[in-house]
Amino acid sequence: MAPEQPHDDHPEPAAAGHAAVGQAPVRLDVWLDVACLFKTRSAAQAANKGGKVDVNGQRGKQNRDVRPGDTIALTRPLGRKQQVVVRGTATQHLAKAEARALLYEDVTPPPTPEEQAFLQLLRDTRPRGPVVAPDRRERRELRRLKGRI
Repeated sequence: MAPEQPHDDHPEPAAAGHAAVGQAPVRLDVWLDVACLFKTRSAAQAANKGGKVDVNGQRGKQNRDVRPGDTIALTRPLGRKQQVVVRGTATQHLAKAEARALLYEDVTPPPTPEEQAFLQLLRDTRPRGPVVAPDRRERRELRRLKGRI
């Protein structure tokens, strides 16, 4: 009698519980969301429509296919630029650390000393804590100071 072979009716996926990372093309807005470069797919679509995303030097559109090897340039707030090279594609979410390791390589040059000084100045001048409206007594005091009684 021959030894019994294991049944392969339901082979286990390579990474159980994780989305498959592959080389197949994926829509740009889906990839930006899955790679955790934007919080939501809607935010990725809005950035595409606003001209904040370039793929291989051309303006990105949300239905454009992204493939490994593509270079994506993102314009972030305050005019900062982020550049990433696509290493893999996926259609389902991964943990942010996994996405960073498997899906892209960040090739953004480090900020210049002038940019660092500017960002530090912005951080230092940003209002701290919640803005609270003055109460009745403070409003009366402000009117007195302004001479509007």
